[in-house]
Amino acid sequence: MEHTYRDDKLKKDCIARLNKIARQVDGLKKMINDDRYCKDVLTQVKACEKSLKSFSLLVLNNHLHSCVVNKIKQGDETVISEIIELLRQDL
Repeated sequence: MEHTYRDDKLKKDCIARLNKIARQVDGLKKMINDDRYCKDVLTQVKACEKSLKSFSLLVLNNHLHSCVVNKIKQGDETVISEIIELLRQDL
């Protein structure tokens, strides 16, 4: 299993974003329990999706600037195929 070093600032930002997402999901659970209107629930779902997308882009940015750059410098260009496959999955 490979590992990625993340500095304290990046870790803090990632954890803060994940905590926000967790609160949003908790809010969705409450909305369902409270029988909230479907449109309101779906609006909150979109907000969660946007937060996850933002988190994904943060991780991708770090990956490109650290892991990918380092592997290419070491002559390992297979990482390019890895990125293409990630993008195919529509981050």
